[in-house]
Amino acid sequence: MMSDSTTILEARNIRVERGGTVLLNIPSLSIEEGEILALIGPNGAGKTTFLQTLSYLLKPFRGEIFFGGEKVETHVSVLEYRRKLAMVFQYPLLFDTTVFNNVASGLRIRGMKKKEIDDRVMENLKRFGIPHLSHRSAKTLSGGEAQRASLARAFAIQPEILLLDEPFASLDPPTRDSLIEDLERILSQTRTTAIFATHDRLEALNLSDRVAVMNNGMIQQIGSPEEVMNHPIDEFVASFVGVETILTGKVIRKHGGTFVASISGKEIEAVGEVYLDETVILCIRPENVTLSTQPRPEATSARNVFVGRILKIAPLGPYQKVHLDCGFPLVAYVTRHSVEELSLIEGNEVGASFKATGITVIRK
Repeated sequence: MMSDSTTILEARNIRVERGGTVLLNIPSLSIEEGEILALIGPNGAGKTTFLQTLSYLLKPFRGEIFFGGEKVETHVSVLEYRRKLAMVFQYPLLFDTTVFNNVASGLRIRGMKKKEIDDRVMENLKRFGIPHLSHRSAKTLSGGEAQRASLARAFAIQPEILLLDEPFASLDPPTRDSLIEDLERILSQTRTTAIFATHDRLEALNLSDRVAVMNNGMIQQIGSPEEVMNHPIDEFVASFVGVETILTGKVIRKHGGTFVASISGKEIEAVGEVYLDETVILCIRPENVTLSTQPRPEATSARNVFVGRILKIAPLGPYQKVHLDCGFPLVAYVTRHSVEELSLIEGNEVGASFKATGITVIRK
């Protein structure tokens, strides 16, 4: 995690155009030493283009990149800068040789002595739990083993910045979870600055100090995971970070920091400073919705209590995703145990409640 406020990498006015289409438009972005930044967004958002631009794999581009306060190409050569970086791709790009030789390749290019290479390679094979694979051919590795070898090769050169492009996207869930856990530990131990692209918000939550949500080649919002997940600035960010219920309504009453908005004839109370008759967007995360067997539960501190008809129940990892019609659409996450305990059945009515403080308000 971030250790101090020393800026290691800064991008200014980065712009990439191809055939008259703007693929990337980043006015400014600073990365602190030891920071882990997640770039999240849908496919085509510009995440990979941005990583390739930062690593000088993609040219030409307009703008400036500063490393340690010095401008690349002017005060620091591109070669010198790129030797400070390591990049790991979604599909491991391994040479047709042993795992040991793959991990050693960057060190040999740098002309290091054999003893130091041997020590560095074994240290990183152990870090990623694959010393037993050192003499195996890279062609015989599973996807998870190959990605571990790729990461060991990246860490072996002791990069000042590690760039990761969807490194877990092609792995099965148990393999991915295990690798994320190991990578989180190793990044913390080595204090390596890292920028990684992902479309998985849970990966971003688990690994990063800051999250940058990208769309159409631009950064829509950047901040701590908690800030971005719980206080999205617009509908796109809200939907991408897991807000399942996004409602548009009009403010009909307000009092002492709270207000009531009308949505399809239903009244929802939320917290925020707004104007009467203003149009607002209310974002409700599914984990903030509580379901009850009582259509109108009395024992709740929630200001918003509704009767909802269950439209659909769908599995979602360890949870069940419950779609409700409360006069407006509402989505809740519950455990499988809760589905059985509450006897939730499609077509039945159920009580649904959420607190005024559990709503994110976006002003139009």
